[in-house]
Amino acid sequence: SQTSVKEEEVKHGSHPGFARCCRKKSLLFNDVVLITAALLTASSRRAKAFEMILAGRFLEGIAAGRTPHFNVNG
Repeated sequence: SQTSVKEEEVKHGSHPGFARCCRKKSLLFNDVVLITAALLTASSRRAKAFEMILAGRFLEGIAAGRTPHFNVNG
């Protein structure tokens, strides 16, 4: 059993327990950041505030950088 855990660590790049419990929470948090950015950008015209566009774009950049790039080759 110990060798299979080590193989899993090399295969996925992280411990299997961490990948199982935190992947979903990380993606959900990233979605919250993206929704907040979209709301800021969308409501900037009504509020007539150019700064809201900048804040929205900044948050979109943060969310794009936080998006995990998982190995799809399995």
